Amino acid sequence: MPDRFDLPAGFRWGVATAAYQIEGAVAEDGRGPSVWDTFVARPGAVRDGHTGAVACDHYHRYPEDIALMKGLGLDGYRFSISWPRVLPTGAGAVNPAGLAFYDRLVDALLDAGITPLPTLFHWDLPQALEDRGGWLDRDTAYRFADYTAVVADRLGDRVPAWITLNEPFVHTVFGYALGTHAPGRALMFEALPAAHHQLLAHGLAAAVLHERGLDVMLSNNLTPVEPATPAPADLAAAAAYDALHNRLFTDPVLLGRYPDLSALGVPDDIYGAVRPGDLDLVHTPGLDGLGVNFYNPTRIAAPTDPGLLPFDLVDIPDVPHTAFGWPVVPDALRQLLVHLHELYGKSLPPLTITENGCSVEESTDPDHPRIDYLSAHLDALARAAAEGVDIRGYYTWSLLDNFEWAEGYHQRFGLVHVDFDTQRRTPRASYAWYRDLITAYRGRNER
Repeated sequence: MPDRFDLPAGFRWGVATAAYQIEGAVAEDGRGPSVWDTFVARPGAVRDGHTGAVACDHYHRYPEDIALMKGLGLDGYRFSISWPRVLPTGAGAVNPAGLAFYDRLVDALLDAGITPLPTLFHWDLPQALEDRGGWLDRDTAYRFADYTAVVADRLGDRVPAWITLNEPFVHTVFGYALGTHAPGRALMFEALPAAHHQLLAHGLAAAVLHERGLDVMLSNNLTPVEPATPAPADLAAAAAYDALHNRLFTDPVLLGRYPDLSALGVPDDIYGAVRPGDLDLVHTPGLDGLGVNFYNPTRIAAPTDPGLLPFDLVDIPDVPHTAFGWPVVPDALRQLLVHLHELYGKSLPPLTITENGCSVEESTDPDHPRIDYLSAHLDALARAAAEGVDIRGYYTWSLLDNFEWAEGYHQRFGLVHVDFDTQRRTPRASYAWYRDLITAYRGRNER
């Protein structure tokens, strides 16, 4: 049976982070406020009142963090650029100090032999744009294209590939539908114009990047969806959830059309957000790669209260769970990737796992669950590759323990432990395991 050492020759190994989760320095060197700066100030919005004001202090300590990456022997580093650090009000005047930080970061990565893979939007929208409607306002998509041009013109001579958006599903649902993430709106399905405007932003930004000869990716959180039982009601509920979580953000980009959203009660024009020509703008630039963020499968049942949602999320019993409570089913990653390959066929570009990892409780011997999780998922990745799926790389989440959004500092995903009082970094056993895996893979595949 194929295992992680059988991944294709040239496979790229990396780690992933995000700006608001690690950078800190939220009020330094001209950075403007983001929606997350505003959200964390709300009483009760984030567990124990934690904020990203300091986080991992990566803004000042990035040389130390790059040294840790170099010690792993990485091919690539996926990070995000803070839009309000570059354009403090989201548009207009550029902040030179913000661009200079990413200049230094990119150069330091290249000096370490690590290829930068930046994400342009990882949820930290400039507050000034949110004040004008945020992603519910169509104009935000055009401001995103302008921002893309600014950073691509500065860094594109050294950065060959870019990710436009990170997890538009999660940002739309948690930020605009449920209100548990910034900006904290609770609009339920009427939040979906925010999804369309993010996809429009992707299409506009992809055109900007392609004009400059740069490759374009989009990363979304994807999950295989299984019905709780074979009953027709559960099958219908699972199909409705799959359309919302997965196909809403892949069909427009890969096929140029939205999936059927009628089971969700959503009109075809997504409450007036979709205009003539929009789907051409989303689809036509094309993708050079699709980023897959995977953590767990999802089990769906028919709703117990049809007046709320057309589905219920139910737990998957008799499997391990992470400290976050997420079920651990490694073969679900293989199932997801094979399904994408079969569903989209020639429309599917090469895949990269742009996030995969788990939070683990701190204890006497805390890291074996993380190693087991990563090992099993990489074996599943190899099985998908053996079934014909074109997979180019794997970026584990995350290099460092960090600010885990509404959970604050309570969920620890890092290969490296961070003491948030002292900022001391301590590599975990999983760090050594990942380093040794990369070394062994290269030894086998570069003979």
